[in-house]
Amino acid sequence: MVGRNLQDVNPSVDILVFVDLPDGELDDAGKGILSEASRLAKTLDCNWAVLSFAAATDDAIEGFAPYGTDQITLIEGPDGVGDSIEMQGKLIALAATELKAKLLLLPHNDLGGALAPLLASEWSCALFTEAIAYTGNIKALKLTRQILGAQVAESKVWDGSNQLVLTISSRVLSAVVMPTMQHCKVQINRWQPSVSTETGLTTIVERIPPDPKTVDVSEAEVIVSAGLGCNEKTFAQVEELTRLLNASLGVTRPVYDLGFTDFERMVGQTGKTVAPRFYLALGISGSMHHLGGIKDSKQVISVNIDSKVPIFPNSNEGFVADLREVLPLLIERVKAATGGAA
Repeated sequence: MVGRNLQDVNPSVDILVFVDLPDGELDDAGKGILSEASRLAKTLDCNWAVLSFAAATDDAIEGFAPYGTDQITLIEGPDGVGDSIEMQGKLIALAATELKAKLLLLPHNDLGGALAPLLASEWSCALFTEAIAYTGNIKALKLTRQILGAQVAESKVWDGSNQLVLTISSRVLSAVVMPTMQHCKVQINRWQPSVSTETGLTTIVERIPPDPKTVDVSEAEVIVSAGLGCNEKTFAQVEELTRLLNASLGVTRPVYDLGFTDFERMVGQTGKTVAPRFYLALGISGSMHHLGGIKDSKQVISVNIDSKVPIFPNSNEGFVADLREVLPLLIERVKAATGGAA
């Protein structure tokens, strides 16, 4: 559909969820916000639809169906729209206005966090970012987020009288398709705005992949973490393993106290809370403070010589083994698979 009024397709959408499609594919953040949109629509007993830019592959479109949405509007943006946050914000706000959306939902990742205030300004509406929980209904939706270094929970109530831009913390997003989500046949609407938009004051000139060695451990996707079960020799092997796996290094408080690495690598409630896709805990017993810092990890695998340490019940899989024996074998296996390169 080109140049048609969106209201001719769907006269009103209660929740409009924006899904970014990097390289035309549906990533974990996209799947997570789709799952969250389905749950939020059920909580508020209202309808919802998806908005994205027209770079979607056929596989990406099929990936929407399990989450229960039957309406996807793809914006046919002008050249350069992917490199201009301001242009994206204007087009999303314009589409949301035409669809008469009440709530605009985004994941709080780099893009969502940048778009949210722009959308709130364009829409002249309420803004709530990094929500971790919500309860209530369309006339009294209680939203909660963590503030002051995640030490305090702040809650506010949206009464539905004004439009709302809402971002959900990446830490709580899950791509899991729940049994309550009904598989739908997806209808694609293609929309080209009738008004011209400028690129804005800022333009993305280059995208540089994050370096796992220097990326903030709280943002890392894969973390290999060393605990007090590592001595100086095995810690050096852990560092080599992280290089081979192209992963980020994490440590517990006792390892930091030994001076093996800097404070910014320390994982736990007294260091950095993390939520990676994969967390490998080597020689970590699992103190209360450490477990609190990794509880949002999607997958936790642990190795420890003591079968009774508390990290095992908090792991997806646990192995009782001596790191002095395991690490050389693991490094050898990874080298064989990668040819020694990361």
